[in-house]
Amino acid sequence: MKLGQLAASAQDLFSAKLVYGEPVERDGAVVIPAATVFGGGGGGGGDTGALPVREGAGFGVFARPAGAFVVRGGSVTWVPAIDVTRLGLAAAVTVVALAKILARRARS
Repeated sequence: MKLGQLAASAQDLFSAKLVYGEPVERDGAVVIPAATVFGGGGGGGGDTGALPVREGAGFGVFARPAGAFVVRGGSVTWVPAIDVTRLGLAAAVTVVALAKILARRARS
């Protein structure tokens, strides 16, 4: 794949469709899911006059649910997604930190 083709593919990938899902209608409300998306890429090439021409590129995307917009009765509300894994990790780190602090105080 040539660099230009890869750039065009990346442009298609990084679109609003990646951030906002298809709206879903339930019980008179329209729910529009949304995600937080990070990405980047790079590439390069060198034409030394010899074959084969050396070029390469790559990109990556990280996406996770952020929440949803809920449209009901003419008003829009934001409902954040809760990342249970992140909450559990934060709780574990907090418990370990508190245990270390209490152990130090007990030795003093």
